[in-house]
Amino acid sequence: MVYAPLFQLGPDTTDYEFLGSEGVGRETWRGAQWLLVQQESLASLAELAFARISHLLRPSHLAQLRGILDDPDASDNDRSVARALLHNAVIAAAGELPMCQDTGTAIVIGSKGERILTEGADAAAFSAGIARTYASRNLRFSQLAPLSLYEEENTGSNLPAQIEISAAAGADYRLLFVAKGGGSANKTFLFQQTTALLRPEKMRAFLAEKIATLGAAACPPYHLAIVIGGLSAEQTLKTVKLASCRALDGLPEQGDKTGRAFRDRALEQEVLAITRELGVGAQFGGKYFCHDVRVIRLPRHAGSLPVGLGVSCSADRQAKALITAEGIFLERLEEHPEAYLPELDSTSIPPVAVDLNQPLDVLRRQLSTLPVGTRLSLSGPLVVARDKAHAVLAQRIAAGESLPAYMREHPVYYAGPAKTPSGMASGAFGPTTAARMDGYMEAFLAAGAWSISLGKGNRSPEVAEACRRHGGFYLGTIGGAAAAIARDHIRAVETLDMEELGMEAVRLIQVVDLPAFMVIDDKGQDFYQTVR
Repeated sequence: MVYAPLFQLGPDTTDYEFLGSEGVGRETWRGAQWLLVQQESLASLAELAFARISHLLRPSHLAQLRGILDDPDASDNDRSVARALLHNAVIAAAGELPMCQDTGTAIVIGSKGERILTEGADAAAFSAGIARTYASRNLRFSQLAPLSLYEEENTGSNLPAQIEISAAAGADYRLLFVAKGGGSANKTFLFQQTTALLRPEKMRAFLAEKIATLGAAACPPYHLAIVIGGLSAEQTLKTVKLASCRALDGLPEQGDKTGRAFRDRALEQEVLAITRELGVGAQFGGKYFCHDVRVIRLPRHAGSLPVGLGVSCSADRQAKALITAEGIFLERLEEHPEAYLPELDSTSIPPVAVDLNQPLDVLRRQLSTLPVGTRLSLSGPLVVARDKAHAVLAQRIAAGESLPAYMREHPVYYAGPAKTPSGMASGAFGPTTAARMDGYMEAFLAAGAWSISLGKGNRSPEVAEACRRHGGFYLGTIGGAAAAIARDHIRAVETLDMEELGMEAVRLIQVVDLPAFMVIDDKGQDFYQTVR
């Protein structure tokens, strides 16, 4: 058998925008045409690509959100989330506030033709462009450098980036730029299985079980990718990432004896039906847990069957690029998402107003009268704290120190903002994954601290039990709407504690009409368990 490429993609149907040909030259040598690409051209392309994907989405993604609004079978909560995400896209498209406060790890995946000539390391050029984007825009630095096994420090540039460039035939340079947030990255899983899984009923049951564990923390509706097989664990998971970005949509629908990858479209539809029946929906109940599903089959070693599972979230940030003899091209993203947003439905049921200026005991009495799943509108002060602040506060409690007053006086919002634009109260300020704070809940609630918390996604049974024992509540807000939260709902921000933690410092914010949902109540009832 002769060599055959693993990914045999069809014609590239991407709608590209021509950026020009500056920095791209052509030379003929030994009867072949060679392409000379300057390093600054690579840097400028990366700079523009990451700027755009921080603010703009693909038209196909926006059309799927609009489809939820137009679907009579979508739940009210499905439509509420879809509308919020479209509204967020409109705000982000103005280019000031990014669509998500977690502006992601910068990833560049490329295929470089053997007749492309560049000077120096391409990774260095891409990194330079990425650093310029994150320095010049209202984005967040999320990368931590390990100083020792246990000590870390923010790099202050959002570098290092993940850059992987492979060799290919020809004189084209094909690139995929991705900004991958921690939420969706944390929902990438590898399962080492055996040949016994390769039966239809076994496969369906296995996938249904694993998909149910994804939860809502990574901001659905998702683009779900499933990869079955792989010559190594690394190959399986990289294919998951590419599939979640729809970079492998052109694969054939059948395999052959060369071992080529293919899409199983029949199983894709079966899995999509499974996601519709979960009940989680677009974060707070319904059918739209996923926009779509990709199932890709890879070759494997006879003694191994890796299965990969991953998602691209509501901050669906990626764009293809292409460098050819004609010049430089970047995938065209939607600059006018308002075209997908219909007029507001005035018949929808208004949320329950919650005045956060009241004492926590009064707030808890109000919340105690409401069932899980109730839509809320929050106005007043919230303390903002997330992972590092929780760790510091837990250490203080363990050391016998008294609790800060703010832990007893206000609900806590799990979040960490992006940079604040000039003239605004806040940068993009969406919720972070609440489950990361689960380990602190019992101790905090037992100490009378933060009896009301606000974040995104589902939480553990231990949190529900702690809320039952100590009279606590967990509220969810819409993940993936950080730009809208900053512009429409946050009126003031001040630092309260731990300023040295940067974006993870403890803050006090003032919110107006912040949308929320009752997820766990003081009786231990969990909305996500109810819908299942």
